Amino acid sequence: MPLLIVIAAILLLVVLVAWWRLNTFLSFLIVSLLMGLALHMNVADITQSIQTGIGKTLGSLIVVIVFGSMLGKLVAESGAGQKIAGGLMNLFGPRYVQWSLMLTGFIVGIPLFYNIGFVLMVPLIFTVASRTKLPVVYLGIPMLASLSVTHGYLPPHPSPTALIQQFHANMGLTLLYGFMVAVPAIILAGPVFSRFLKHYTNPPGQMFVAPPIPEEQLPGMFVSLFAALLPVFLLAVTALMKLWIPEGTFLFRLASWLGDPLIVMLLAVLNGMYLLGLRRGMPPKKVMVVMDDAVRDVAVIILVIGGSGALTQLLHDSKVSSYIAATLQNMHLHPLVLAWGIAAIIRVCIGSATVAGLTTAGIVAPMIAASGVNANLMVLATGAGSLMFSHVNDAGFWMFKEYFNLTVKDTIKTWSVMETIVSITGLIGCLILSLFV
Repeated sequence: MPLLIVIAAILLLVVLVAWWRLNTFLSFLIVSLLMGLALHMNVADITQSIQTGIGKTLGSLIVVIVFGSMLGKLVAESGAGQKIAGGLMNLFGPRYVQWSLMLTGFIVGIPLFYNIGFVLMVPLIFTVASRTKLPVVYLGIPMLASLSVTHGYLPPHPSPTALIQQFHANMGLTLLYGFMVAVPAIILAGPVFSRFLKHYTNPPGQMFVAPPIPEEQLPGMFVSLFAALLPVFLLAVTALMKLWIPEGTFLFRLASWLGDPLIVMLLAVLNGMYLLGLRRGMPPKKVMVVMDDAVRDVAVIILVIGGSGALTQLLHDSKVSSYIAATLQNMHLHPLVLAWGIAAIIRVCIGSATVAGLTTAGIVAPMIAASGVNANLMVLATGAGSLMFSHVNDAGFWMFKEYFNLTVKDTIKTWSVMETIVSITGLIGCLILSLFV
């Protein structure tokens, strides 16, 4: 019976979010209340669980998410993303222009939230298409595959960061394993898949073409790369240091401090404010406006994550998560496949990768310790499942359709298939890595 109640709660969440278009945060709260009542919890205990879940989830995440948004906004506003794209295209040349766009999307997508990265990168795709006379869909899919993978797999994006906390994984190791899984997923969904898309020659929607920043106003390549990738560098280096340095030493403590996500993102934002803003003559007031805009950009995401935390806490406090974990273990499915499958089903039903990942976390987290599966790979498998088959209930689907001026049918054949390739390849990569780690 508890399992049926949870299934009914998830279905109700799907109806409220996907069909009735109710605010996602409100939907989470309503579903949490009703699920608690159905599980015979006291009203006072239900409200306490909701408050605890929101506070516990956001307590360690909100700083990372807000700082990540600030850094992404600085990269976008300063023209650093445009500089990285132009430099890589010059490096690869016209023959490998897809690969340069793919790599640009990957580099810029790590610090940028997906919607910001999408809006920033699409005008660059249109600019390259006009120069090379190649179809925009053919050029755009590799870059957008990169953005999608970084959004679903890699911290400091909201869903992976929250999953790392709930699964008690290591952020640095998740990032390293994520690179191993992400590269083949992006290549297959990007340059390989887009070979079949050259016949989509629709001109892009002109209302979305934004004028590029003049070249002389862009920051330098080294500055752009250093500002955008500092979080990745700090997380990767400190994770490797902790693997080789004995515990208890000064260097180990230093690596632990520098590798803390809060410290990483704080240093990255301060560095970005200086290198991309103040050092280039941007008035301090303008820098602060960029910071404020960044917070507004992620306000809704923060509420969604808080709502998912409430649902997760109710699953825990009602003991139903332990029951579900025991039930799922009897299904004899590999935990990575199970996490991927649940996330994929929720994603297809609801449309939000973030909601799919975080809802799945509350269901499968209790079985990680019992199964012995690598928690870092569980983060990646859940993230991969949360990207499965984006369609008409996903905002990204409609953004792609409108920007690239496609029909719904053609958007499914291009965008939805790309997302499916990314998702399935991610699962396969996680299963292969599980043989070695």
